[in-house]
Amino acid sequence: MAVNHPANDRWRRTVRGRVLVMASVMALWGVAMEARLVHLQVFRYDALVEQAERQQSRSVKTIPKRGEILDREGRLLAYSVEADSVVAVPNEVVDPIGTTAAVCEILECSEQRWNTVESRLSGDGLFAYVQRHVSVEAAQRVRGLDVPGIGLIKENRRFYPNSELAAHLLGFVGFDNKGLHGLEQLYDQEISGREGRVLVQTDAHGRAFSRVERPPMAGVSLELTIDKYIQHITERELRIAVREHGAVGGSVVVMNPFTGEILALANEPTFNPNVFGSTSEDERRNRATQAVYEPGSIFKVITASAALEEGLSHPAELFDTNPGSIRFGSRTISDLRNYGVLSFTDVLVRSSNVGASKLSQRLGAERMGRYVRRFGFGERASSDFPGESRGIVYNPARLTESDLASVSMGYSISVTPLQMAAAMSAVANGGELVAPRLVRAVLNEGERVEAPRRVVRRVMSKNTALTMTRMLEDVVTRGTAQSAQLAGYTAAGKTGTTEKLVNGRYQDQGRNIASFAGFTPSTRPELTILVVVDDVNRGGGSVAAPVFQRIAEAALRQLGVPPNIDAPAPVLLADELFLPVTALPVAARLQPAVRTTGIGAAPGTMPDLRGLGARQAVEVATELGLSVEISGDGFVATQMPEPGGAMTPHQTVHLELDRRAMESAP
Repeated sequence: MAVNHPANDRWRRTVRGRVLVMASVMALWGVAMEARLVHLQVFRYDALVEQAERQQSRSVKTIPKRGEILDREGRLLAYSVEADSVVAVPNEVVDPIGTTAAVCEILECSEQRWNTVESRLSGDGLFAYVQRHVSVEAAQRVRGLDVPGIGLIKENRRFYPNSELAAHLLGFVGFDNKGLHGLEQLYDQEISGREGRVLVQTDAHGRAFSRVERPPMAGVSLELTIDKYIQHITERELRIAVREHGAVGGSVVVMNPFTGEILALANEPTFNPNVFGSTSEDERRNRATQAVYEPGSIFKVITASAALEEGLSHPAELFDTNPGSIRFGSRTISDLRNYGVLSFTDVLVRSSNVGASKLSQRLGAERMGRYVRRFGFGERASSDFPGESRGIVYNPARLTESDLASVSMGYSISVTPLQMAAAMSAVANGGELVAPRLVRAVLNEGERVEAPRRVVRRVMSKNTALTMTRMLEDVVTRGTAQSAQLAGYTAAGKTGTTEKLVNGRYQDQGRNIASFAGFTPSTRPELTILVVVDDVNRGGGSVAAPVFQRIAEAALRQLGVPPNIDAPAPVLLADELFLPVTALPVAARLQPAVRTTGIGAAPGTMPDLRGLGARQAVEVATELGLSVEISGDGFVATQMPEPGGAMTPHQTVHLELDRRAMESAP
């Protein structure tokens, strides 16, 4: 019989205890593992899958190429180019301080920029920009550093090859390919295109093993109405005028009065959109559409047009402006001097404040307010200019007689240069207010979609517009705007000079806003030009009118518009009187005129010009294809060849003028 030894019992108990402990530990470990698996695979499943995807795959946006911006002849004004940007993977940077020093030496960082770069490199992220859009030389030097965690990526950068040219129209683009100003901002959605997306999947060691890409879609291109050459001339002449007269700034608008196309728009001061970050807000402001001013005597065009359209006056009516001033209660409105008795035409020619004030009282506040609105003041002139101002127009019901007189001569109302240019264009084109436009067409993969001409409303009849044109021609030939006269072309327009309003108070003499608005050739206008020069000590006739003259002569040559003085005139139908020359058929532009002039001349015979004023005689002669030589002053007294004789195209007629000729004219 076997006997259990006490030592064996102890050994068995020890083994059994250890087995129980191990079994308990294993059981607890199994339960813990199961619990952990349940926690991870059930409760945290979605979060862990998302984390894994973030670690193993990256989705990166690819920026599309922005569309180009072209002038009316297809010349590039803005396009996108590839540029290098310096980037970092912070968790791969071994020595943040040393790396910062090496990179910033190349990039010439400021102290603040140095601190920013060091902060970014000291982090533990996967991506950070160090500096975007660096120069080619800087990119090559960074590439040669071969520092862990520092690299280069290609991005699109907007480039403006003509620097300041049309800067306020084009605007600029930020580092994120977002339009921030001008057309770049207004048409950002169309120009910027659709971004692409790149998906890169990696293994546990960060090695890429698959790539899925959706390519970006380039944006559409814009064809503008502006002419690069005319824009250059306009900016140059405005800059010269501002510097010559010590002005604080100015604006010029050049537009086709029939189509509303902006051929040029310039502001001074200006800026370079390639380096927009170093420019001031004042330099970037589009004064022509965002700055308002009191237009002064140019606004008498609106007053006179309203009076003619309403049948309240006619060009020959006489106005007594004695003694050179007019009172409204305690307020006195004065002319530069006592002009005595003036015809309605000469109220404009002499720019009489007294005459305009008397006209305003005939019109009354309600009618005057109606025409102010009809000409487009108090509303945005165009949809192509972001941030455009509506101007300031007061409620007619609240205008006193004194206020009404102020409005009639361009005070107590604020307008933008673009609004004033559109209003003058309504006179030039025969009475239609046409919305100015800057975008001529949208180009998308070979498809060209033109922007239509938009007539806002008719503001006056063709007869009223024609009468106003003749009166405004006199302003240029013998009035306040003689500096606007052109060689070979007739012009019509009006000057304006207003005392500058600062903080609600008019400044002392010598701080004026000088302006001129006109169109040419006045018989069939191709150009409306508005010039505004801010803060000068002279008037519109001596400051702004010469700028009009220089821009107009260069622009007419660029457009190939033939002279209308001392040159054959085209055959025109009645409906073509308000068509621009470039809108007529070629045959109509070249065929010598043989139509009856309305002064009793049969076709092919020399008309009787005796008794006509110089301007009227020149108009009749040029319409018939005759060249004119004039001597003397006043009215036509004699002419050679004599009336009734045979007339041949391009023939020269010699006219002798005399102030007494009107009395003896047949």
